[in-house]
Formats: sequence, structure tokens, C-alpha cells
Amino acid sequence: MTVRILRPLLLLPVFGLLSGCNMVLMQPSGDIAMRQRDLILASTGLMLLIIIPVIAATLFFAWRYRASNKAATYDPDWHHSTHLEVLIWSAPLVIVIALGALTWISTHTLDPYRPLSRLDASRPLPKDVKPLVVEVVALDWKWLFFYPDQGIATVNEIAAPVDVPITFKITAATVMNSFFIPALAGQIYAMPGMETKLHAVINKPGTFEGMSANYSGSGFSRMNFRFVGLDQAGFDAWVAKAKAADKPLSRDAYLELERPSEREPVTFYSSVDPGLYGRVLNMCAVPGKMCMHEMMAIDAKGGAGKDSHANRARLEYDNRYAERGDEGNAATVGGSGRSSHSPEQPQGMKPKSTAPEVKPHSGSDHSGHDHSGHATGAGDAAPAGDGTKSDGPGGTDPVAPGQLNK
Repeated sequence: MTVRILRPLLLLPVFGLLSGCNMVLMQPSGDIAMRQRDLILASTGLMLLIIIPVIAATLFFAWRYRASNKAATYDPDWHHSTHLEVLIWSAPLVIVIALGALTWISTHTLDPYRPLSRLDASRPLPKDVKPLVVEVVALDWKWLFFYPDQGIATVNEIAAPVDVPITFKITAATVMNSFFIPALAGQIYAMPGMETKLHAVINKPGTFEGMSANYSGSGFSRMNFRFVGLDQAGFDAWVAKAKAADKPLSRDAYLELERPSEREPVTFYSSVDPGLYGRVLNMCAVPGKMCMHEMMAIDAKGGAGKDSHANRARLEYDNRYAERGDEGNAATVGGSGRSSHSPEQPQGMKPKSTAPEVKPHSGSDHSGHDHSGHATGAGDAAPAGDGTKSDGPGGTDPVAPGQLNK
């Protein structure tokens, strides 16, 4: 009997080890993440109002009406109790209503597209404050950040002043990914050809972990970055450090950076080609490709008819890595035609070289893309691909393709 009592005590050192874990989701440093933490705690508490009594009642009934308890009432013909029915149905109904109201309110209040209304629980957002705009691009397998107002860009490091609202504009260059800084706010998906948004604020200085929260290939586990919260003077010094790097991010430099790579070091770019983020967003960073907003402009006019066949080569995006011969390690024979990593080949499939054969094209550039096709007729009316869209032909406002449906 003594041994049975002492066995659970052996687990106490395990709980002591767990106390050293950093539960960042439960100890966030940003107001949005703090409110999300409170939502988790409130929802869990409401559900425990049902779960704990049910577990306790189950254990009590099992003990009270055990076979060895001869004093318990034995009524094999019992089939109904109004009091029990009211209790069993009313309590869960109240919890469901409370959870539904809490979820509805929180869903609208914490909408990532909704601009902030406060810095924290005790401070409303000043009327004259200007948000820090950060444009995020998920690459294979690193993160690229544009600071349009500061004219700089960084790889795998992002910084922001404390108590200054941040507006993130998020997209991806290849596959769908997910942008996540647990201490700041919840994760937001990054998708090619689309722009998602996130509004957040950091309330404490420090260095926090950012990561990819959606599997995106063999380098996914190393697709991490640093988020640094600084005072205004520290942020200004950080921007000055980036400008002093004397390393411009041109279109060619971006195409080189876009190649799949892992463990990319933190890199600062002192300047950025105008409109580069818009080209990435509209999937036309590669020279000769048609921007998504150009295609939508043609579609809005009813299409280009037979003349649109010339645009086909300009709208092919998916095979650019294979054409350049540097496709990511995650792609195998099923999608790319390359040999499988396994020595076993699929039935009827012959081993192929690690890089697919690329046939030469007339008018192709250094990236292996065919740029010989050009739109004619109505297609020629589309504006040149500059990563922007228009309210009509010739406008200059950035847009994501998915935004036309909103």
C-alpha cells in the first residue's frame, strides 16, 4: 500500500522540469496575442464548467452504485427523471450559447484585417500615430521583409518599435506558407498571387521567435526568423544599420535570392527596386511574365479571344525552378519528372537525371523562360508588368488578385 502511494510522487520531478518551459502562447508580449490568450483561457474555463462535473459525476456514480455497495438503491425498471433531463440539457445549452457569443465577438474584434483600436488594455490608439508597414514574402526556405517607408529590406530578421502599430502585408513566392510570431499575434497564411494582412503591436522590447507554421517542403523546419522589439531610438539605429549595408535588392538579386536554400543568414538590403514587392505579389518578378493584374484587366474587358493564345507562355509560373535546374529537394518524380530519392522507382518509370531537360527557346532569357510570345490585339492594351494595378488602365495601386472578389 505504501509503494502505491509513493509511485505518483515520482512524477513530481517531471513537473519541475516542465516549469522551465517557455510557454510563449500563455505569456505573449503583444496586445493581439494577449487577447488571443485570454480567449483561449475563457473558452477552456467555460468548457471545464461541463467537463469537470461530468467527470466527477461519472466517478461518483461508478463508486456509489458499485456491485459491493448493498446500501445503494436498486431500481432496474427506472427509465426517466425530469430533474436529470433539465440538468443534462440546460447546462450544456447555456455553455454553448456563452461560447457562441464569445466566439462571435472575438472573431470580429480580432479580425487580422481590422486596424488596431488600442495599444493595450489600458491605452487607446493615438489618433495621429502612423503604422509601420512591413511587406512579407515567404520564400523557399526563408523570409523576405520589405520596409517601403524606410526603403530597405531584410532576410530572416524583422524589427519594430514598441507600442507602434504594425501593418503586415503577406504573400508567398512559391507554395502556400504561414507567417507566425507567437509572442505578437496568431498565424496568417501566405499564398502566391494573393495578399493577406495582419495588424499587431509589440508592447515589450526583446527578441522573439518567428516561424513558418505550414509545411512547405524539405527546408520547412529551418524556416525561422527573428522578431526584434525596440524603442524608437533602437529602431532608428537598426534602420541605419540596414542602410549602411550598401547592398541593393535589385530584380536580379531577388531572383537569385528566390532560389531554394536553407539556413539563410540574416541579410540587410540598403535599397529596393521600386515596385519589386508588387511584382512578387502579381507573380511577374521573372522578366517576360504577365502580371496577375494585367490578366485580370484583360478578363474584365471580356478577354482577348484568339489573340490571348500568345499570352500562354507569359502566364506559366509553376516550372521556373525546374527550367533553371535548381528545383527544391522536396520535388520528386511525381511532380517534376526527376528521379525519386528512394532507390525504388515507381512501376513503369525509368530513372531520370536529377534536372529535367530544358529545350532551347528562341528569345529566352538567362532564366530559361520563353519570352517570345507577346499579347496582340486586345492583349496589347494591357499595361506593362510593373507589379501594380489600376482602377482603369494605367493606374498604380498595388493589389492582390484575390482582392477583386471582395
